[in-house]
Amino acid sequence: MSDSWQGPGARDPQGVPTGSAWGQQAWQSEQVHQGYEGQYEGHHPAQQPHQDYPQQHAHAYPQQDYPQQHGYAYAYPHQDPHPSQQVHQAPPHADLADAADAADVAEPAALAESAEPVDPLAAVESTEAAGAPEAPAAPAAPAAPAATDSRRRTRRAARGKGGARSSRRRHRAGLVKVVAFCVVTAASSLLLLRGNELLDRLGSPTVPEKAAPTPAPEPPDPGRVLQVIAHPDDDLYFMNPDLRYSISAGHPVTSVYLTSGESDGINAGSAKAATTKPDKPAYAEARQNGIRAAYAKMATGDRGSPWTRTVVPTKGGGHAEVDVLVAKPQVNLVWLQLREAGTVYDNAPDSLHGLWDGKVPRLDSMLASGTPVTQKFSYTKDQVVQTLVGILEQYRPTTVRSQDPTPGRYPTTKRYTDHQDHFYGARFVQMATAAYAKDVTDRPHFAVQNYAGYINGSLPSALDPDEAKEKLDILGTYAWLDQQNHCNSPAGCGDLKVSDQPGGNRWSDSINYTRGTSTSWLTSDAEHGLWAFKVLDGQVAVWHRPGPVGRWKGPDLLPGTGMDPGVSTVTLADGRIAAFGTRTSFGAKPTDYTREVVYAVQKQPGAEEFTEWQSLGTPETADETWTSDISAPAVSVDGTGQLAAYVRDGASSLRGRVQRADGSWGPWEKYGGTDLHGSPATATDGAGRRMVFSATSKSVVGWVQPKPGAPLGQVTATGLPDTTLPLTADGREGGVRLWFRKPGSGNVRTALITGEGGLKVSQMTDLGGLQGFGSVTASGHVLAGRTAGGQLGSEAGPGRPWERSPLMFVGAPSSTMTGKDLVSLAVVGLDARLYVTSSADVPNAHLAPWQPVGPRNAPPFP
Repeated sequence: MSDSWQGPGARDPQGVPTGSAWGQQAWQSEQVHQGYEGQYEGHHPAQQPHQDYPQQHAHAYPQQDYPQQHGYAYAYPHQDPHPSQQVHQAPPHADLADAADAADVAEPAALAESAEPVDPLAAVESTEAAGAPEAPAAPAAPAAPAATDSRRRTRRAARGKGGARSSRRRHRAGLVKVVAFCVVTAASSLLLLRGNELLDRLGSPTVPEKAAPTPAPEPPDPGRVLQVIAHPDDDLYFMNPDLRYSISAGHPVTSVYLTSGESDGINAGSAKAATTKPDKPAYAEARQNGIRAAYAKMATGDRGSPWTRTVVPTKGGGHAEVDVLVAKPQVNLVWLQLREAGTVYDNAPDSLHGLWDGKVPRLDSMLASGTPVTQKFSYTKDQVVQTLVGILEQYRPTTVRSQDPTPGRYPTTKRYTDHQDHFYGARFVQMATAAYAKDVTDRPHFAVQNYAGYINGSLPSALDPDEAKEKLDILGTYAWLDQQNHCNSPAGCGDLKVSDQPGGNRWSDSINYTRGTSTSWLTSDAEHGLWAFKVLDGQVAVWHRPGPVGRWKGPDLLPGTGMDPGVSTVTLADGRIAAFGTRTSFGAKPTDYTREVVYAVQKQPGAEEFTEWQSLGTPETADETWTSDISAPAVSVDGTGQLAAYVRDGASSLRGRVQRADGSWGPWEKYGGTDLHGSPATATDGAGRRMVFSATSKSVVGWVQPKPGAPLGQVTATGLPDTTLPLTADGREGGVRLWFRKPGSGNVRTALITGEGGLKVSQMTDLGGLQGFGSVTASGHVLAGRTAGGQLGSEAGPGRPWERSPLMFVGAPSSTMTGKDLVSLAVVGLDARLYVTSSADVPNAHLAPWQPVGPRNAPPFP
C-alpha cells in the first residue's frame, strides 16, 4: 500500500477507510512517550473558592471523536496495554473522512420511521399536478407521484389521444383549480383530524386502479454532531444530556478537546491533595481515561468498552490523538492537547485567551502521558483555527456544538461569569466555522448550538430528577468514584479532583442554551404561505412555501455572514416580514470583536427578496467591558404599527430601540431591571399594547405600554414563581399569555398577563409535559418543546395527552397560525434540515406526519 494520499473513499481489505490525514498529509508513525511537566499551576473546580461563581473547570482535558482506524498496535513503554486503551499507530493510508463516512452508515432509531413523510398541505398541489380522478370523491390528497404518473399513462394509452374521454379530461382539468380551492378551504377545518384518516381519503379514485410500484423511501439522514470544548469534562457538565441523547439515538458524535486540562497536576480529592505529588502529564491522562470511560458507558453501558487510539497530523502543523470506540465507531474523541489557562479569569498569557489577544505568538502543547502523540508542537492563532477547519473538513458535521463565546461579567466585580478557556475556545470555534463555511464548498449545511457554562449553577434547575440523576451518574464515571483500576493505567482512570462533588456547582441539575431560543422563526403571511428563518453556515437560511399548497423552496441563504444562532421574525403593519438577529464581527485587532443587532425586511409582502442586513448597533460599547454579552433581540409591533426591538444587555438589564414614523430608529433606551437572564420575550395584547418579559433567577419581571405608541412603563414584578430561562409570549385572550418551564420538573406552565391599569397575572396553570427542557412554542391549541430523550413533545389540545415525535432537533421549535384554523409547526433536525407538520386548530386534531423540506443535507463523501 502506497504511503501517498489516496483520496477519500479508499478502503483496505477489511473495509476500513483509507486516505489522507488532516490537511491531506500522509499519516505519520509516532513514538509513545510520557509527556512532560507543565510550567504553571492551575485551579480545579473542586478546589476553587466561590467568588460570584466557583472557580471551577480551570483544568481541561480534551475529548475527541474520530473515525475508526486500523489495528497496528503498540504498547505504552511503561505497561501492557489494557483492552479498553488500545493504542494504534495509524497506517500511512488511513483517512478520517472516509472513517466518518463509514461511521455514518449507522441509522438512528430516533428517525427510523421518518423517511419522506407526506406533507398533507401539499395534497392539493399534487392532485392538480396529476389531474383530477375519474369521479372525484371527497377533497383528496394524491397518491405518490410515481404511481399517479403511471396511472395517467395507462389511461392515456387506453383512451387514445382524442374522443369524448379526452374532452372530458380537459374539462376536468379546467375545473381542477376550483376543486383545489375547495380542498384548501376544507383543510382549515378538516385537515389532520383523527391522525391520517383524512389523508387516507384524499385523492382516492372511485374506481380502483392497480397502483404502480412505490419508490423505496429515502433512508433518514441521522446528521453528524461535532462538539468542540475547552476542557475534558465541559461536555459532561454543560452539554449533557444533549450529548447522551445523540449517542443513544445512534448519531455520529465527535468531541474535540482544545486543551489537556492539566490544571496543577494533582489527581486527588481535597483530603489527599496536599500529599499528592503534582504530575501534569499524568493528570491529563487520567482525565482522558475518565472521558473514555464516560463515553463508553453512554454508548455501550460498559465503561471498559475498548477504544483504538491513533495519532494524526493536523492542518495546523501539529498532531492530535484520535480515539474511536470499537463497539460504536461513530463515537470519536479528538485530543488537541494545548495548554490550559490554569485560572478562571486571572491573567494567564500562555492560554487560549493570551493567544487570541496576541499576548503570546504561539501556544505550546501539553502532552498527556500515554498519548500516542510524541512530538511536542505549538500553534499560532491562525494555526489553531486551521486545525479546527481541518477537523470540520474531515467530519463534515451538520450540527456543531460549542460553548458560549460571550458569557459576560458580573456587574459588581466585573469578573467573567465563565472560565476564560471556555469562551475564548468558543471564539476560536466561531472563527473556524466561518472559515470553513467560506472556503469549503463541497460540504453539508451546518447549524451551531451554544451552551451556557458556570452561570447554570446560579439559575433554576432545568432538568427533572431522572434526567439529573442520569447526568450525575455519567459524571460519577468520569470522576472514578470506585477507584478500581479498570483502565490499567498508573495515571488513574478518572478525575479525582471532582470526586468530592461530581455534580459541580449544581451543574448536573441543568442545561441552558445561550443562543437559538427564539420560537418566532416560523411565520405565515396574508396568503397563508409559510416562511422559516434559521442560521445555517453563519448565514440566515430561508425556506418558503407560497400559499397554502405551494411547493417548499429552500434553504436559500440571505447574503451576509457572521450571523449568530437564533432569528426572530415579526410582521410589519404593511404585511412585510422582518427578520432580526445578532451578528459577530472579528475585526483586525482582538479588541475589534463585536456583536450587534441586525435586521432585514422583505422588499414587498410575499416577495422572496429581502433588503441587506441593517445594523441597530449594540448597547455595549466595548468587548473588553462586557465581552459583547447581549441577548438575541425580541421584536414586536404595537397597535399603532410601531416596531421595537429589545435585548438584555451586559449589565443584566433591559435595553431597547423603537422605530420612528419616518423609518429611523431612536437610541438604545434604558428600561431598568436587574438580574435578567436569557433573552426577553415580547407580544401585544388585544388593545395593541406592547408587553415585554424577562426571566430572573427568582421570578419573571415585565413592562407594558400604557397605550399603543407610548413608551414602556416601569419594570414590574409579576409575582410568578421561578422559571427556567426561555420564555414564550403570545397575544391572545385579550392579554399576553406566557409559557415557561417549572424548575426541576420540565413541566410546562402558563399564565395570562393583562395590561389594563398595569400588569396583572391570572390563570397560572401547570400543563404537565414529558419533562425535557428549553423553549416551548405555542400557537392555537398546539404546544411543543423538547422532551426527555431530546425528541419533540407536543400537546394538541387542553386535557390531551402529550405525544413524542421521533425528531431530534437543534435550537427551539417554532409554530404559527396559518390562516384562522390551521397550526403549522417546524424544527430543524440535527441534520440541519427543516421539518414541518400541521394540525387543524379544532378539537380532536392530531399532528400530520413530519415532512422534510428540501434535499437531504448529507452529500456523500467524494
